[in-house]
Amino acid sequence: MQFEVWAPEAGRVTLQCDDTTRALERDPERAGWWVGEAGARDGSRYGFALDGGPVLPDPRSRRQPDGPDGLSAVVDHARYTWRSGAWTGRPLPGAVLYELHIGTYTSEGTFEAAAARLEHLVELGVTHVELMPVCPFPGRHGWGYEGVSLWAVHEPYGGPEGLKRFVDRAHELGLGVVLDVVHNHLGPSGNYLPRFGPYFTDTHHTPWGAAVNLDAPGSDEVRAFLLGSALAWLRDYRIDGLRLDAVHALADTRACHFLEELSTAVDGLSADLGRPLFLIAETDLNDPRLITPRGEGGLGLHAQWNDDFHHAVHTALTGESQGYYADFARAPFAAVTKTLTGGYFHDGTYSSFRGRHHGRPLDHNRVAAHRLLGYSQTHDQVGNRAQGDRLSMMLSGSAGLLACAATLTLTAPFTPMLFMGEEWAAGTPWQFFTDHTDPELAEAVRRGRRREFAAHGWAEEDVPDPQDPATRDHSCLDWTEPEREPHARVLAWYRRLIALRHDQPDLTDPDLADTKVAFDEEARWLAFRRGDVRVAVNLGKEPAEIPLGTRPARVLAAWEPVQPPDEDGVLHLPGESCVVLLQS
Repeated sequence: MQFEVWAPEAGRVTLQCDDTTRALERDPERAGWWVGEAGARDGSRYGFALDGGPVLPDPRSRRQPDGPDGLSAVVDHARYTWRSGAWTGRPLPGAVLYELHIGTYTSEGTFEAAAARLEHLVELGVTHVELMPVCPFPGRHGWGYEGVSLWAVHEPYGGPEGLKRFVDRAHELGLGVVLDVVHNHLGPSGNYLPRFGPYFTDTHHTPWGAAVNLDAPGSDEVRAFLLGSALAWLRDYRIDGLRLDAVHALADTRACHFLEELSTAVDGLSADLGRPLFLIAETDLNDPRLITPRGEGGLGLHAQWNDDFHHAVHTALTGESQGYYADFARAPFAAVTKTLTGGYFHDGTYSSFRGRHHGRPLDHNRVAAHRLLGYSQTHDQVGNRAQGDRLSMMLSGSAGLLACAATLTLTAPFTPMLFMGEEWAAGTPWQFFTDHTDPELAEAVRRGRRREFAAHGWAEEDVPDPQDPATRDHSCLDWTEPEREPHARVLAWYRRLIALRHDQPDLTDPDLADTKVAFDEEARWLAFRRGDVRVAVNLGKEPAEIPLGTRPARVLAAWEPVQPPDEDGVLHLPGESCVVLLQS
């Protein structure tokens, strides 16, 4: 088979494949590329030596059987026989996403074990599983955001074959699969890309150091490297969509931004494959151009995470006001209202956390509501807390408030997303954990984590050690919880709300401007209308009287027993409770 590698600064390149060593030749058609033939098969181990140096893994390695520092292995994708046949895909409009971390979804932490739990998601009613990153990283356990080898799959999870079997099983059950990919940085350990070429540049700097080279000399090949990786997940693994980590950290001054080039390529592949594919951005920019179609001057991404909705709901539920919550906490019900009707909270307004104005307004005529993902919990918002405490821990003793959080998320205009375990109010935390094999790096991460939270008043002994295996173990879901109270009741509520979302067309109406909201900041209630569906939540401890108008209405779902609005159109809603109604 032919081997090739981009190494523009090398004077000579040698391929080692199994027991064979041979020199590669410069490709006369492509500057900086080296090519050569060698006998190989699926599983053959190989690597490249530059100018007589050590043998390094392939930057485009499809498999790292011995981890990021080991040799690469050949993967023949044609050897896998797909059971799910001609999968036609699941589009993003109308979807309900479920964020899942393979390493803690089950105690086993493998694709196989996670696939065995997928029927739970079918019964829940979600449409897509969103996997956190699965590229190789040092050790066995980690979040996945310090991955390297952007074309390969973490071997302890099950490697390439394991991911294919997981996707196959999901598709057999009718579930789409979204994969979280990280293009803005690579992990600090096992990253050999700089030895091959200018994959990074000092032209820009990011929180992780030198930026990925998207616009400096050599950036054509770096962009092609990232584009090829993205398309490979969608093509070779039949992934249905990609979540792009922290795209605001992709520094690119070229006239055609990398994200526009990526969205163009993905739309082209979608047309070729005959099934929907989509890109979801994590972004801190509040810039609607990201999710505006290319033909209308945007970058053409299909959706984005909407942290503003999370922050507004979180402050209304918990009263927290530190850091970026400060602006939302001044009037949390007004903040929830603004996000429900406008998408962004910061749409050109002053952000005290940033010390400047931030964002710009969404054009409701150009951006459909499903292009924003709404959620009350994510891996970021749980795991980046000192102790990884979920809403179920912060709101301990009030399943009603958890039901209100679910109601706001699952009846809002946005595409809803859940974080694994929230559907039954999981009692397990989800903490920050690593398994760095470099002792110095491990100690630096440990000290940095404790120093970060000490600045916020946490004692060192109260911040879990990310390198302690127990930290990961504590973060695994307890699958006995859904069978007992109060978890079973919360799970039933999630199932009911998701069923309503699928059954009531008004709840997937893409017109963001059609949502009408009323609220009482002091009484702590909020009600909104989407077509003929009315939703009301009461976060206060005392019963609330909520005027809904005199049109007749019937109760579709209620956390606590509640009567329809009286003859004056007033709904009497118990404290820490919620209801969904249908007006006739």
